[in-house]
Amino acid sequence: MASFNRRQFLGASSAVAITAPLLSAGSAHAADFTFKYANDVPASHPLTVAVTKASEQIRQKTGGRVDIKVFPNNQLGSDTDLLGQLRLGGVDFFTMSGLLLSTLVPAAAINGIAFAFKNYDEVWAAMDGGVGALVCKNIENAGLVVFDKIFDGGYRQITSSEKPIRTPEDLRGFKIRVPPSPLWVSMFQGLGASPTTINFSEVYSSLQTHVVDGQETPLVSIEAAKLYEVQKYCALTNHMWDGYWMLANRRSFAKLPDDLRRVVSDSFTQAVLEQRIVNAQLNTSLRSELSKKGLAFNEVDPQQFRRTLRQSGFYASWKEKFGPEAWAELEKSVGSLA
Repeated sequence: MASFNRRQFLGASSAVAITAPLLSAGSAHAADFTFKYANDVPASHPLTVAVTKASEQIRQKTGGRVDIKVFPNNQLGSDTDLLGQLRLGGVDFFTMSGLLLSTLVPAAAINGIAFAFKNYDEVWAAMDGGVGALVCKNIENAGLVVFDKIFDGGYRQITSSEKPIRTPEDLRGFKIRVPPSPLWVSMFQGLGASPTTINFSEVYSSLQTHVVDGQETPLVSIEAAKLYEVQKYCALTNHMWDGYWMLANRRSFAKLPDDLRRVVSDSFTQAVLEQRIVNAQLNTSLRSELSKKGLAFNEVDPQQFRRTLRQSGFYASWKEKFGPEAWAELEKSVGSLA
């Protein structure tokens, strides 16, 4: 497996054009199959960089027959819009958080159960194992193509503008941006906060104008979107792990002959494995870099937050919603939660 460092990844992001038409500029003839890929993260994000690299490899390996154009940062619409476009064929490939996908596939949100995964070993045991298989089955039943490896979204941290978040009490009445997902809203309501759903492309301006006082994303996203410019504090809560499923429109993917489908699938799988390594390394190293840019970090006791959520009924409620089969698969990897 190839390895990539931070400089290579962020340097490669400059190759992602606004509508990415240059990715196929070297083709001697028009592609037989031209597809659109969209996501909700900036061009500099490791996810975009990984998919851009994979798309270029796909073009090369297929002799220019398959050209996948990359549209990052909600350029083609909000997450909800893009999911609708994917189902209708307006876009052909889309990487989406399992929690956001849960509006169509409820089981896809299960990896977002608060404080479930203590480390990456538990994450990959679940997501490359029984939990991932269960989610993929549900996604396929909803009419989409899903690739069986999930990109790393990273552990999520809480940032704030007025005060550091050290205990659950610090979240009482706290206006925090969350993505449009019931589980995210439920978690922060259980912690006493006031969650507001906002698409990621609008987070910076919402923090800048104090529509919300804080937000929660992995360190990679904090840097990529320059949120350190409008936030002062970062609590290393690791309150949730999330990832991005690579999805495809079924009709679009079926147009490809078997050999080209294999190239696309293998290239995206390789991109996932490489991106996981880079993303985990970045989330470890970025603390120092973000500190130099003025973000003040603090540790928390996750058990305090977990107790608050347990007392609020968060775990019991979501165990019932996901059902015994899905919950049992999750607890095989992480132990008892409720």
